[in-house]
Amino acid sequence: MASGTAVSRALGLVRNLLLVAVIGATGSIADAFDIANKVPNILFAIIAGGVLNAVIVPQVMRAYRSPNSQEYLDKLLTLSGTALLLLTAVCTLGASVTVGIYIDESWSAAQVSLAVAFGFWCIPQLFFYGLYTLLGQVLNARSQFGPFMWAPALNNVVSIIGFSAFLLVYGGSAVNGDLGDWSTGKVTLLGAVATLGVVSQALVLIIPLWRSGFRWHLRYGVRGVGLRSVGRVGAWTFAAVLLDQLAVWVTTKIATAAPVTARADGYDGLAVAGNGAYTQALMVYLLPHSLVTVSIATALFTGMSAAAARGDVETIRATVSRGLRVIAVFTVFATSVLVVLSQPAMKLLVPTLPAEDVVVVGRVMLAMALGLVPLGAMVLMKWVYFAFEDGRTVFLIQIPVTIVLMAGAWVGSLTLPAQWWVVGIAAAMSLSNLVAVLLRVGGMVKRLDGLDLSRILRLHVQLVIAAAVAGGIGWFVLKVWEFEPGDSWFTALGVTALVGTTMTAVYVLALRLMGVEELTGLAEPVMKKLGRRPRR
Repeated sequence: MASGTAVSRALGLVRNLLLVAVIGATGSIADAFDIANKVPNILFAIIAGGVLNAVIVPQVMRAYRSPNSQEYLDKLLTLSGTALLLLTAVCTLGASVTVGIYIDESWSAAQVSLAVAFGFWCIPQLFFYGLYTLLGQVLNARSQFGPFMWAPALNNVVSIIGFSAFLLVYGGSAVNGDLGDWSTGKVTLLGAVATLGVVSQALVLIIPLWRSGFRWHLRYGVRGVGLRSVGRVGAWTFAAVLLDQLAVWVTTKIATAAPVTARADGYDGLAVAGNGAYTQALMVYLLPHSLVTVSIATALFTGMSAAAARGDVETIRATVSRGLRVIAVFTVFATSVLVVLSQPAMKLLVPTLPAEDVVVVGRVMLAMALGLVPLGAMVLMKWVYFAFEDGRTVFLIQIPVTIVLMAGAWVGSLTLPAQWWVVGIAAAMSLSNLVAVLLRVGGMVKRLDGLDLSRILRLHVQLVIAAAVAGGIGWFVLKVWEFEPGDSWFTALGVTALVGTTMTAVYVLALRLMGVEELTGLAEPVMKKLGRRPRR
């Protein structure tokens, strides 16, 4: 499962650099495509967080414990698939409304038309995202976990081939930078490729299901499916997702308005970060989180769930403390690295970015990086609430978190120049992460009859000191190297490797001098793979 995620992320970087080569990261084309391609993901986040996770997924698991499991699954999948298909059809036919919800009124008619045209091609992804989830949960229920995690890699492969074909046929963003340059053929090819990747991601799961002997027969009917038994956790989780998507709507509206407003205000400097730049920064920001933090939190969740089922609060308390400390060893350092190497890392991971985009996207990512440490902690603590089947508290905490994010983004749009609005959104997101952690810690202390806070706080102080020293030395090395946003990819690789290695060495040395034992907990799995154990 982990290898599938890692391969998919690596291929995703290749896919992304080709997409940036086609449409850029800032400007009217990039923003128009980003909105159209984001809409099915937003809709799916609501559906997956609500109907699928709250109702369908639990029912799939129950189906395998029922005497008439085949009939049960047939009805469940048929009903779900039909509902997804109808919803997708409605959203696609109403693409002008669906896409327009997230677009600021300042966009020109030509840019809106392009976004809607992309929307007609991208919104059908909604059905196939849902199908991928349904088939994947059937595989998981049958203890076939690998295909579900590897399927997104095929999505990226298809997109890589398709975007490469676009570049060969039509060229890149340098010759497709004006709205008038986008013919029907270009829109069709780019939109079809983006959706075909999601289609392949879903349909490829049919192969392992077929080989395992599973057959899905169309069978309509709701009797006996058990859709009335919606769990409390799922219902509260759905409500929390709706709140989260409300914040997405507000911040997207502000981001889409930023480029036009900046130009209207007379700004003629670097490229202006819009919603496309935000997406690029978010991709890089989430890389360390998805590869390390999520893996650790997911691994600990099973044990916490078992402990919660038997009422073993002491074990959960110890697990939470250990998880928070080990995750912090990584996230504190990752924050320092992303802050120091914001521009070289952006050039390294997205080499097709023009120099001016490296600067503006790097700024957004730097502001996001400040929230990386609380993000790791809040994800782990969210799993704790789920282990206790407490979705209500997750929802109640989400209310002030959403308010902080929306209010911060709104205040930023009132007080900052428009070219800094998206940076303000990223900073507001970091602040909302911190608020979420503080609130969830308070809940953890009550839920677990205390938490090892003194030890956790003491470790964070040590980590921040070590990361600050490593960051200071890394910043000095970077200044000596004199990296410029317009430098080559090989230069970015060299400076990132040099500064990153230096910072790692300083950070590890500082932690060893301070006797931070959690460093071993983080390094041990890697050392086992290398055939040796870390010294204690």
